[in-house]
This record gives sequence, C-alpha cells and structure tokens, in this order.
Amino acid sequence: MGNGLKKFAGSQLVIPLFALFLLIVFNLIRDVEFFSLTIATNNQGNTVLSGNLISILNGASAVAILSIGMTLVTSSCKGQDISVAAGAAIAGSVFVSVLRANEITIPVIILAFLLCCAVSILFSTFNGVLVAVFKIQPMIATLILFSAGRSIAYWINGGATPTISSPLLVSIGGFIPGIPIPTPIIIMVIFLILISLVLRFTNLGLYTQVVGINEGTAHLNGINPVWIKLTAFMILGVCVATAGCITVCRIGLINHETLLLDVEMDVILAVAIGGTALSGGKFSLFGSVIGAYIIQALTVTLYAMKVPSSAVKAYKALVIIIIVLISSPVVKEHAINLRNKLFKKQVKTEISMKAS
Repeated sequence: MGNGLKKFAGSQLVIPLFALFLLIVFNLIRDVEFFSLTIATNNQGNTVLSGNLISILNGASAVAILSIGMTLVTSSCKGQDISVAAGAAIAGSVFVSVLRANEITIPVIILAFLLCCAVSILFSTFNGVLVAVFKIQPMIATLILFSAGRSIAYWINGGATPTISSPLLVSIGGFIPGIPIPTPIIIMVIFLILISLVLRFTNLGLYTQVVGINEGTAHLNGINPVWIKLTAFMILGVCVATAGCITVCRIGLINHETLLLDVEMDVILAVAIGGTALSGGKFSLFGSVIGAYIIQALTVTLYAMKVPSSAVKAYKALVIIIIVLISSPVVKEHAINLRNKLFKKQVKTEISMKAS
C-alpha cells in the first residue's frame, strides 16, 4: 500500500485529481445538491438528464477534445498552438457551407465533417511546417492563423452568419432521442478512447515524448522529429474540426467572430493543469481532459455563486494561478523531498519495530 501511495504521489494525475477533489468538496459544503441530477423533458420532447454535473461535462466537451490535440503539440514542440479557436471558426464555416448547399442527411453531414477535417488538417499542417521545418517557436508560428483565421472564416461565408436547422444537427449538438446524456459528452469519450488506443498500440506516444525531451537524441535513435511534430499538428487539426462542428451543431449557426472565442486560453490551461510539461516531454491525455473539466467546473461554480459574468475570468485566473503554482517544478521538488523524508521515517520505524 505504501508503494502504491508513493507511486500515485509521483503521478502526473495527482495535481488535477486533487484540484478536482477540492472543487467537489467545496461545492458539496456550499450546496449539497450542487451535483444532483434531475430528469427533464427538453424542447424536442426527449427525456434527458439535467443539472450542474451534466452542464459541466457537456460544456467542457469542446475544450476537452481540443486539449487532447494540444497535449501532443505541447509535448513534441515545446510550445502551444494559439490558433485553435480561429481554426475551429474556419472548420465550422466549411461545415456550414457544405450543409447549406445540400439537403441535410446523415451522408451529407459525414461528408461535411470530412471536408472540414481536411481543411482543418491543412491549416494545422501549415502551422506544423512553420514549427517543425522552419524552427519557428509554436506560439509565434500560430499567431499568423490566430490573426487571419476568423477573416478566412468570414470570407468562406461571404460575411454572413448563416443558420442551419435540422433534427439531425440538434441530435449532434444536443441529445440523441432515447439517450439522456448529451451527445457532445459521448463524442468526447469516443474521441479520447480512439486517441488513447492509437497511442497505446503505436509508438507515437513514446516518440512524442522523446522528441519533446531531446530532439537531437531522438534523431540519433532513428526518430524523425519533423514527422512527429507534423503528426501532432494534424491530430490537433482533427480535434479543432470536431470541436468546431460540435459547437456549430449546438448553437445552430456559424458566427466567425464569436465561435469558441478565447477558448485557446482554457485549452492551454487545461493542458498545464493536467500535468503536461509546457516545455515539452512527458504528457498526460487524461490529465488534460480532467483539466478541462476543472476549468468548466470552476466556471459553473462561480455562476452558481452569483458571480457577475464580467468578473468570472478574474476569479478563474486567480484559482488557476494557484493550481499552476502548486504544479510547478519548484513546488513539486519540495513535495518530493518531503515525501521522501516521510517515507524514510516510516521505513526506519518499521525496521526498528521488527528489530525489537
């Protein structure tokens, strides 16, 4: 049991799980019914689950999906992509354009999604080339698309903010009839499982960490750093397209100016809270997803406490600063030293008891 506790204390998940635990305890003390679930009937007449817990899981779906791709980019490239929201606006615009040009059926939705994935991967690969081939720092390289992306989305839709309406799209952004759980939650879970399986049954996860830790050593061991970085950006492109499509289906329109506005900051924070080294190397997909839920849980908590929307970001920033400081290398080093001292004392006590 001592070894298991020691192993968990050194895990990348310890900080996000501890932060999530504190949020849960705080809300249970503040309002014991905060996480209660109720059965309701939505506007489409479907029986669904509702409550703060569902709001947190549903609201964080897009950020959680984006954090998966951002984790791989951060690990391999030692930096972050700040253009994910602009990329989602482009992907969403392509998605809407295809749907509006055709009768909305399941095959058309699949075609629209595949096309917006292709466009999103293309733009992400452009970012990846700047980072992997031309050695430009990721945040600077992606600043180009960050600045121009929403203008491109504006051009795709001819300056309009078209709406789309279909029961199929409502099911994607809301609830599938007969299933009480929001569809975005299901999509996020499936997406996480697929990426986890890819990393488990291929060497991509290992190679990503090796490139992030020491690119030169990776190259000497036969790993192509350029390809690994481009792959990370392409996976992020799929994440961006998925998040963009979910958001469009949820709100029923594409607004290039406001779609997932400022979400890149939440995504980067989710990755940081999740235990991934922002300087590259070790990463945790599950930690990043938990980080996304922590941010959303914090937001829902603040609204439940009647905090004005204009002040929510300030409170979030304060709490997140504390979490990030706790997970910083300096604090971790002190925590490890304290843990080692405590376990050494425990071992010495057990030895002395056996000797007596």
